[in-house]
Amino acid sequence: MPLQNRVTPFGDIIAVTQRGSLMGNRGIIHDPATKTLLKRRWSSRAWIICVCQFKNVRRDMMARRSWTELFFLDEATALSAGHRPCFYCQRQRAKEFQAAWADGNATELPSAPQMDAILHGERLDQKGRKRHYPLKSAVRDLPDGTMLASGANAFLVRKGETLLWSWEGYSSAEIELSKATLLTPPSTVRALRAGFTPLTR
Repeated sequence: MPLQNRVTPFGDIIAVTQRGSLMGNRGIIHDPATKTLLKRRWSSRAWIICVCQFKNVRRDMMARRSWTELFFLDEATALSAGHRPCFYCQRQRAKEFQAAWADGNATELPSAPQMDAILHGERLDQKGRKRHYPLKSAVRDLPDGTMLASGANAFLVRKGETLLWSWEGYSSAEIELSKATLLTPPSTVRALRAGFTPLTR
């Protein structure tokens, strides 16, 4: 049985056989004795995106009282869920995101905790549910890597078109724009608009 540690663009953590291309964490949210999630879905505001291989380090999944290993299809999925690149295992990528964030959000270069605080307010409402934002511009005007929701489905914006998200990757599909909402946090969308291009499957 696969562990419940795969993250969707909605930020939900589910169990599927596909692992994805990136990992990350939200702090310690599992019980190592049972390798199951606790009721909470985060214990730190630093929701990060990590690489799956780093300095030949190997981890047994959910085996220790340490951060809970989470997996994402790709970087666009992780950004949509409210994560940001890790300054430890992919420092250059994190610095690129940080610079685009500053440019897109018209601010000085933010620290990681400053970005985490803003993202935390943007990704969850007061009841801990994923925030959806009204779609205020045409799809063709959204930057590549933005994720939208329509019903129970998530869609990736690429070159002014929308692609249906799944654990197998992306496929052409119609989106009902009248019901579409923005999934990617607004500050991250502004970073995308400023030139940060997320890796996608």
